[in-house]
Amino acid sequence: MGTSVASAQSPEGEVERLDSAVVAISRASKSTPVTFTMLDKKQLRQASPMVSLPMALQFQPSVVSSNEGGTGLGYSKLRVRGSKGSQINVTLNGITLNDAESQEVFWVNIPALGNLLSSVQLQRGLGTSESGSGAFGASINMNTSMVSQHAGGSFDIARGSWNTLTTAVQATTGLLSNGLYANFAYSKNSTDGYIRNAWADSESLLAVLGWLGESSSLRLTYLLGKQHTGITWEGIPASMLAEDRRYNPAGEWYDSLGNVHYYDNESDNYLQQHLQLNYTLMLTDNLLWTSTLNYTRGDGYYEQYKAEKKCSAYGLEPFEKDGQTYKKADFIINKSMANNYFVANSDLRYTTDGLQLTGGLSYSVYDGDHFGDILWNNITGTDANYRWYLNNGLKKDFSAYTRANYAVAEGLNAYLDLQFRNISLVMSGLDDDAGPLDYSTSWAFFNPRLGLSYSPSKAHRLYFSAGIGHREPGRSDIKEVIISNNKLDPADARLELKPETLLDIELGWEYSGERVSAALNLYDMEYWDMLLETGKLSDSGYALKENVGRAWRRGVEISAGVNVCRHLDLGGNIALSSNKLADFTAWYETYTDDWTPISQQHNEHYTNTTMLMSPSCVGAVFVDCKPLASASSSWNDLCIRLQGKYVGKQYWDNTQCEERSLPAYFVMDASLSKQFRFRHGNSLDLGLYVNNLLNNMYCADAWIYRAYFPESGEFYQEEGLFPQAPLSCMLRLRYNF
Repeated sequence: MGTSVASAQSPEGEVERLDSAVVAISRASKSTPVTFTMLDKKQLRQASPMVSLPMALQFQPSVVSSNEGGTGLGYSKLRVRGSKGSQINVTLNGITLNDAESQEVFWVNIPALGNLLSSVQLQRGLGTSESGSGAFGASINMNTSMVSQHAGGSFDIARGSWNTLTTAVQATTGLLSNGLYANFAYSKNSTDGYIRNAWADSESLLAVLGWLGESSSLRLTYLLGKQHTGITWEGIPASMLAEDRRYNPAGEWYDSLGNVHYYDNESDNYLQQHLQLNYTLMLTDNLLWTSTLNYTRGDGYYEQYKAEKKCSAYGLEPFEKDGQTYKKADFIINKSMANNYFVANSDLRYTTDGLQLTGGLSYSVYDGDHFGDILWNNITGTDANYRWYLNNGLKKDFSAYTRANYAVAEGLNAYLDLQFRNISLVMSGLDDDAGPLDYSTSWAFFNPRLGLSYSPSKAHRLYFSAGIGHREPGRSDIKEVIISNNKLDPADARLELKPETLLDIELGWEYSGERVSAALNLYDMEYWDMLLETGKLSDSGYALKENVGRAWRRGVEISAGVNVCRHLDLGGNIALSSNKLADFTAWYETYTDDWTPISQQHNEHYTNTTMLMSPSCVGAVFVDCKPLASASSSWNDLCIRLQGKYVGKQYWDNTQCEERSLPAYFVMDASLSKQFRFRHGNSLDLGLYVNNLLNNMYCADAWIYRAYFPESGEFYQEEGLFPQAPLSCMLRLRYNF
């Protein structure tokens, strides 16, 4: 079973078995009773070069994607079945990418990721056990393993609307006779963005050095993501949509004459580096062991202009100048973070004709510093990097799992997945409001999953699964509770965040014929103590959350595809759902008319209300047309693709108020592609991509903050909406060698 010999005969099977074993172990297979879809390298490359990975996934069932800058590059967000990013477990080569503190994945930190991946599996629901934070709506499992039998590469360049330019180069040595191989990929993207200050300048690099032996493999992977982007997370007020939908208040300030100005470097900056070492050993024909070590280093900051802020907000005494006292000033601030993330995973898989038995251990340590500096003020000038806060978070996560898939009878498989997680968190230091963040806690979770999968024939699959998951609160959520508790009187009851609990039940059917495919899935996701956004954002754009007692997401997902003829493929999907809170109390900060805080907060109670940003209908449709497919000329691969996405009404908050909702929208993208083949296997791909073909003026995301004034009985409201760009075009050229 020599690898170099066997892989020449069946490269995909051997590579999957050895080099990509760590990915295969964590993924669902056809016999796993899990709801999932797969995207291969070709499908990932079909997406417009203007869009990030979340935007490339937007046509998958139950997926809603949005971009803060409106174009697809820069900060992008992804929701699956209404579940937010922090509830989606994301792994790269088996290692979680979710930030250990916020549990979010900041896709902008790994730009042009779609160009670096060989495949993506999107699991909806609890899915299979993963390392890191638990999946509470979906899992995204990504693979960068690209072992080719031959040397080659590509150069990719695209240019388009909003002064967007993307470039990418890839190269591989192929699998050499001694078992060594190396892969390299680099990408650089830039854009002015659609809304003001939505510019982006980003880079990504992937380098892989690997070896495939007789019964083992070793792979070293380095991944770098560097982003320098304008701040866009504030969105724009609803009142500005009709006047100027490209408006962005970030960095806005006024001079003494009332003229408006914008700070040039209102920016977000982050450098993230991943180093992974994977070793796989085939102990016997039935026993496979794989282990991965990962180190991630993150360094970032965002710089902002803060006009007319109290000196006391930064721990400063009033400024004295020319005999005058200034209690307020304009500041330029820099909020930074630096973190180290260590992960060790080890898995053992035993496989026979009727049994797949897998067990694994994972341990991670996250050590993150948060600190803030004042760079300048308009009274005294430079402040010599005065640091007004510094705090640290130390999080340790241990998990163990065992997973079994047993063939009970012909076509019938029973599935059992048991996971144990133990998490500890220690926070220390001062927050940006000078309040102490000293806090420590731990959680222990047991997450069982079980199910059945039945395939009466190769074309049909039926499955049922039920599972329980738990998930801890994120750092920003805990921090907000600590800040609130610091303001309470000693006699008042302390606020506390509870971990979430989810019961997920899935029932599905799939059909895959020669020309027709179809799938139907029913799901019931029942939540206890769900951490749901309040609608309010933190200073860095993070959606703050609170526990709600009982909630559920129940729905049906239907998808189908048909090969009508050689010239035409049709397909689409639709998800209909009910996303409800049984009882919800909205709490509002309360002030006197001169903005003096009042300790007693105002509240409103609601029953059976719809969760925010959870549309009840999400659908997609696609048409692939090859008008010259029957021709004998080289133009028979000319392809015209149309993709449409429908997203139903979305509420800004959890009160189901029509005045605070985004209207439903439908957006269509189109592309035209053609490949020219040359001698020696080289080729040239040309593509024209049109996003928002119908030029719809719509908003895809929103946040809201409301405060109450009991003296007047009125509410104060701030909101941010995120308009998406109108019709945009990209022209792409890709040379493969």
